[in-house]
Amino acid sequence: MTAEPVALPHVVHVDLTGRRALVTGGGSGIGRACALRLAAAGATVRVVDRDVEAAGAVAAEAGGRAEGVDLADPDAVADLDADVDIVVNNAGLQHVAPVPDFPVERFTHLHRVMVEAPFQIIRRALPHMYARRWGRIVNISSVHGLRASPYKVAYVSAKHALEGLSKVVALEGAAHGVTANCINPAYVRTPLVEGQLADQAARHGVGEDEVVEKIMLARAAIKRLIEPAEVAELLAYLCAPPAAFITGASIPLDGGWTAH
Repeated sequence: MTAEPVALPHVVHVDLTGRRALVTGGGSGIGRACALRLAAAGATVRVVDRDVEAAGAVAAEAGGRAEGVDLADPDAVADLDADVDIVVNNAGLQHVAPVPDFPVERFTHLHRVMVEAPFQIIRRALPHMYARRWGRIVNISSVHGLRASPYKVAYVSAKHALEGLSKVVALEGAAHGVTANCINPAYVRTPLVEGQLADQAARHGVGEDEVVEKIMLARAAIKRLIEPAEVAELLAYLCAPPAAFITGASIPLDGGWTAH
């Protein structure tokens, strides 16, 4: 897609021994990196993904367990065990089309996965966190939770809604030792981004090899894709004691995109 991936060592010492974490969309990309980073810090990790085989592979690597769940199914989400200390709402998907042509069912589907499922999971996890007087909710939002791009009406509106959900939870959870924050990456080197290349090329009238440089990185000052491990390292910091006063925040990891 672009230059070779950047190798990143773990630089934040975080001890999460005895903590239980749930990571959605944990079978690949950012979710996989987050699950492995939490496990490296000592947490017991449940890897939730629609692709149960991928989730199982990550869970085996992390020493945790996998659950195959379609987050677009409210009943399946309601069956998830939410007795955890850390929730990472990461699962997401994309659909690219102009608003007049955007399928209503796809709009609804994206919102179920990226807004309703996080709400359900958080709603059921909070009483457990409140009882322990400690909890960390990290919502993997996007630069598109802070900015908009054409042809992504469902994704952009869902991420904006996730931002609002996160801030309300931060205000309610503060008195109970619970923080809630959003991480807002620009384009990360993941299968989701790779899957957008053809659609973006068609919509913008350029070749797939030009999409990364001319579309995805056009507004970033740092001209490379973000590595999943960089997102996971910020997640680890948000779970660490020095970050206990950070809540209700939306933290751009965007190479300068939102500096414009």
